[in-house]
Amino acid sequence: MKHILIIEDDTVIAEVEKDYLEANGYAVEVAHSGEVGLQKALAEDYDLIILDLMLPVVDGFAILREVRAAKNIPILLVSAKKEDVDKIRGLGLGADDHISKPFSLGELVARVKAHLARYDRLVSEAAQRAPKDELRIRGIRIDKLARKVYVNGGEVPLTSKEYELLLFLAMHPNWVFSKNELFEKIWGLDSLGDIATVTVHISKLREKIESDPSKPQYIETVWGVGYRFQL
Repeated sequence: MKHILIIEDDTVIAEVEKDYLEANGYAVEVAHSGEVGLQKALAEDYDLIILDLMLPVVDGFAILREVRAAKNIPILLVSAKKEDVDKIRGLGLGADDHISKPFSLGELVARVKAHLARYDRLVSEAAQRAPKDELRIRGIRIDKLARKVYVNGGEVPLTSKEYELLLFLAMHPNWVFSKNELFEKIWGLDSLGDIATVTVHISKLREKIESDPSKPQYIETVWGVGYRFQL
């Protein structure tokens, strides 16, 4: 049984989400404050976290930053705010998805199932790879077994989705992929997400692997089409 942590200060919303997820076969815990939620997220083992952004004292962004630095489990952000800036900031900090209130409980469960299934598949694939399974392109080395990336000999910390996106592009050098194609390949959620996620993750990747992100040497923008990884 998969274990889910809900960090939500609205007790009514939290309990409704909890009941619906439990009815769909998940074990669920709820934290009604950011402080308690952060402590639980770091101290205990969960398979997925549903995190409200607008929390008192310790907000969702602070929690996301600390949890993502320690763990690679899926994190689904929830917010009543409609501004794209909050969504982009959350995705840039390493969130896997974002859902705006109000939302249907059916959509919530669909996203939870999709992210858990994808995470399980990635973990399984990583466990089956041989230690020599790595990819080298110019100054970049990708250790597929350890899911680590090195640029000019130094390790570069990437979120789970940043890593998957870089690996996919690097394994298909000189191929041009549209945002829709990358979204489908990496997130695999079809209509359940926002392709702006791709732009955000490409930007974060460039900041981490390019010596000059404004003049990328690895991930090139093909205007009007998409992106490609240059050999």
